[in-house]
Amino acid sequence: MAQYTKHPVTAPPTAPERESTGHLLLRAYTTLVLIAVFAHIAVYNLVGIYGAGIAMGVMLLAACAIGIPMIAKKQPHAFAWRRLPWSAVGYTCFALLSVAWSQWRGPTILTWLLLAAVTVNGLLIAHALSWEEIVRSLSSAFKWILGLSLALELWVSIVIQHPLLPNFLTVPDGGIDPHLYWVRNNLVDGGRIQGIVGNSNVLAIIALFAVITFSVRIAQHARWRATHILWLVLAAYLMFRASSATAYLCALAAAVVLLVALLIRRARRPRERARIYATCGAIVVASAAALILFRQPLFTALGRGADLTGRTDLIWTKVLERAGHHPIFGNGFSSPWIPTDPAFDGWIVDHGITVFHAHNMWLDVLMQLGVVGLALMAVAYLSLLWRSWFFAADRPRWDLRTDRPYSPLTLLPVLFTVVLLVQGLAESTPIMLWGWLLLVLFSFKIKSVPLAGVGLSEQSRVTERGRAARRIP
Repeated sequence: MAQYTKHPVTAPPTAPERESTGHLLLRAYTTLVLIAVFAHIAVYNLVGIYGAGIAMGVMLLAACAIGIPMIAKKQPHAFAWRRLPWSAVGYTCFALLSVAWSQWRGPTILTWLLLAAVTVNGLLIAHALSWEEIVRSLSSAFKWILGLSLALELWVSIVIQHPLLPNFLTVPDGGIDPHLYWVRNNLVDGGRIQGIVGNSNVLAIIALFAVITFSVRIAQHARWRATHILWLVLAAYLMFRASSATAYLCALAAAVVLLVALLIRRARRPRERARIYATCGAIVVASAAALILFRQPLFTALGRGADLTGRTDLIWTKVLERAGHHPIFGNGFSSPWIPTDPAFDGWIVDHGITVFHAHNMWLDVLMQLGVVGLALMAVAYLSLLWRSWFFAADRPRWDLRTDRPYSPLTLLPVLFTVVLLVQGLAESTPIMLWGWLLLVLFSFKIKSVPLAGVGLSEQSRVTERGRAARRIP
């Protein structure tokens, strides 16, 4: 019978380190939160407005129940109070204060609870999970959303063979406006698909986020690389079928930023970086000018009007008019607008549906919280853009060594931030739900852990399949 010698050359083998059950449940909860936030319209279409509100309330209570004991026990490390994203926290507090002068107090209170739930969960995820775990949770959430979107589209096209209304209601014989459908049954006929999120523009942006996340995972040489490639192909296909002009522009902007970041990473001297910044800056300015001058033929080629599908005349003019009533502190927080409230019901109607946001994040904030809120939001996003850029462009360094390799993971926050900023020109989702969650999450994480995989909060983790987190030498 074989036995170990009394004088072994190396230590006897031991079982690999495993994650605790509590941490596994925390990661599962994180994935569930991301699914609920990114696919919030699916939750609304399944359980209605009250059910969706209860779900977000449960998420807020769950985040407090999980986070407060962790912070009190300093698990997995001390909470970085000084590293909080103060501009985002200030915006959240100012939104609550707006109840005092709000022109629509009911929607202000209801939507602020939604904002608080997203904010608290974003802070909890950034505190409790490492950078690697955050990317993995995003990847898992996107897989669920994309997979369920394809399954729902297939079920509608093959099984029931007619459009699907929210809550699985039956389509009336006379027909209704297609914008009311959850799924329009366009998978086979080549039209725009909507997936479980019930909106082609939202599905396209989520698919773009998924493309970025899966690409980062593939570049990291993560396990099941072939499977990630298949998910990447599916995400690209759904983005193409959603056919969103906004998503295409976001993808173009992200590609440009990615190219510049890779060029900056290859630069060895400050002068080389300066030349790259100057050249790329000139190209961006010229491209923006060309986009403004030739927007009509460009949007026509993309199947959109030069007025951004009625946004300038139908929506933005009325939003600016209402913003002028209270320009400093705004009319009161409400993201999204509550269509059933008298202040918004029938105010702006498109295709027979009351519009529930301004289709421009900056105009939306200006109307709700005035110049003060606009300044807080601008500081929040610009500070995130600044930090995420150097998080991606600077070589990891904390001593005299200057040859440590870059990590593909560090590119993800800046690409997500650029997508949100470009999308914010035509949509208001970057200031609510998943847009706000990403802002809070990345802002807090970059400030508290500016080097991915470095520090006690990162190195003490156990990553996938029981392997200890790789320490950067």
